[in-house]
Amino acid sequence: MSLHKEIQTQNRSYLWKFCLYTSLLLLSALIVFSFYGLYSNRFYFLKVDNYIFPLFSVLHFVFLYVLNFKIREGEYPDPIMRNIEYGMYAVLLIYIFKCFDTYYILMSYEEYQSYMIPETFIPIGLLILSLHLLLVGFTFLSFYQRKVLIGSYEFEQIDKNMNSWQ
Repeated sequence: MSLHKEIQTQNRSYLWKFCLYTSLLLLSALIVFSFYGLYSNRFYFLKVDNYIFPLFSVLHFVFLYVLNFKIREGEYPDPIMRNIEYGMYAVLLIYIFKCFDTYYILMSYEEYQSYMIPETFIPIGLLILSLHLLLVGFTFLSFYQRKVLIGSYEFEQIDKNMNSWQ
């Protein structure tokens, strides 16, 4: 392998590790913030709605694990990985919805200003919004990294190359 290709591969590996660790950090922080009430400055663990984001983020953790395993072992993509990624497209829509939902809550500040809104409303709200936006960006980046480092989902081509009788 030429030095240029080796450096390119090493840079892609660093980008993937950065994407992986940042995604894990973002998911962990947003799971904690999914229980946080912006209007009240309290955590609510008994509301069923607060468990939606952590439940869907489990699929994101599985996707990151499978992607990391495939990259580390140098394996080809398979139908199970494809199905997990297709599920991630639906989860990505939920992430985008959470961005709009948090933005809508932040824009309601003027409407509820006469009530007792905590001082942490704007700073924490902006933090949560920025974390959601970063998660959307890193999710797209992980899709791109899958395509670059593992390859596309062309199973006929993979089967043809793996056929030992030809």
